Amino acid sequence: MLNNLSIIIKGAGEMASGIAWRLYRAGFRNISMLEIANPLAVRRTVCFCEAVYDSRTTVDGIEAILTTNDQEMDTALAGKKIPVVVDPEWTTIARRKPQVVIDAILAKKNLGTRIDEADLVIGLGPGFVAGEDVDVVVETNRGPNGGRLLYRGSAEKNTGVPGKVMGIDRDRVLRAPAGGLFLEALTIGDSVKAGETVGHVGKVAVKASTSGIVRGLIRDGITVGEYLKIGDIEPRDNVDIALVSDKSLGLGGAVLEAVMAKFNI
Repeated sequence: MLNNLSIIIKGAGEMASGIAWRLYRAGFRNISMLEIANPLAVRRTVCFCEAVYDSRTTVDGIEAILTTNDQEMDTALAGKKIPVVVDPEWTTIARRKPQVVIDAILAKKNLGTRIDEADLVIGLGPGFVAGEDVDVVVETNRGPNGGRLLYRGSAEKNTGVPGKVMGIDRDRVLRAPAGGLFLEALTIGDSVKAGETVGHVGKVAVKASTSGIVRGLIRDGITVGEYLKIGDIEPRDNVDIALVSDKSLGLGGAVLEAVMAKFNI
């Protein structure tokens, strides 16, 4: 049955988590996620990678558990949880032999994903070529093609500009003004005004360029590189930051379509 289809997702950040959440909600119960040892997620309330730090986490009603071996993974799956594994080399894939591999790291380049890793290999965003290194590419750029499945060619190039929300794009994003240790002054869910200090990288203040709610913020005490995205501001006042975002839901729906198109025959 399709609910036992073995699925491994590379990455457990916001978009990867939205995909896992959508697949789980659609009835798939054999989903695992691979992460690095020190995830740098910003929208941490909706990221399964938080389990790497806290041993377990819940995103919009679905729980993930940090696991270290196959037995722990199987126990988590039997308990209807999503196992998260620290496995930057993706050795779990060769060992577990999943039917579906989804590269949702969103690195804007292919870090080594191959079309022969599973029966269906899906790549999100730019950096992949459908029919060559993956079977299907999912367009991640907002706009008329967002969420479209590409069975030939590549996604649109990275613009480097976030989508507009209430007419605001770049000013929504908080970036490290220098390299160093990040220490928060505010936390996720706090209100912030333009010009207010959200935190510090070393001795340099990170100031908000627009007013709203702190929707995302990198973990306190993490060492960051200059210009790394370390937070974002939600200018709308009617958004529940604990829920999977509209973009994550859309990309999750696209991946669900690709999986069903392959296996629902």
